[in-house]
Amino acid sequence: MSEETFILKNTFPNFSNELIQEIETNSSFQSFKAGDVIMRTGQYIKSTILILKGQLKIYREGEDGEEFLMYYLQAGQACAISLICSTKDQKSQITAKVVEDVEAVTISLALMDKWMMNHRSWYEFVIYTYRTRFEEVLEVIDNIAFRAMDERLEFYLKRHAKACGCKEINLSHQEIALELNTSREVVSRLLKKMEQRGLVHLHRNQIELKI
Repeated sequence: MSEETFILKNTFPNFSNELIQEIETNSSFQSFKAGDVIMRTGQYIKSTILILKGQLKIYREGEDGEEFLMYYLQAGQACAISLICSTKDQKSQITAKVVEDVEAVTISLALMDKWMMNHRSWYEFVIYTYRTRFEEVLEVIDNIAFRAMDERLEFYLKRHAKACGCKEINLSHQEIALELNTSREVVSRLLKKMEQRGLVHLHRNQIELKI
């Protein structure tokens, strides 16, 4: 068994042996560094990626540079939006940025239709990806529409901690403000109140979550 096969089997245990063999034959293994932008708004989507290691942030960008966080991608996951675009020659409506160094498999979208018909395990993976991301985006929309900024901030921190599997969040107040579309002063004030309530402990460019 090759190293690539071993990694694929461990990261995507529900993929059939036949599918894994096709992925190895028709795909390329790539590495990306933290901070790399691997997909930009307006760029034509020609491939999708399967994450083997690390973390990606998927977000929408406003005209003034503000960000709207949609979801994170981690090992064992793929970008739902790129999968949706496999049926048409479409431009990306999102930006994908590496948060933690990523190792991934890049797959041409031309293979998607074939695999949907020929590999049940791929079909189930795609459907599961659609459903999971749809539910996650709905949760974000509900959070924006129905919660006050302090609740949105707490939701954001919990979500970030869940995505990284850690309690230490290495983000500045300005970075958080950009993603929540508010000011740094508001974020700093709300974080101070959270610290007073024992929900977080504040360090320089790091927030330790206590909840």
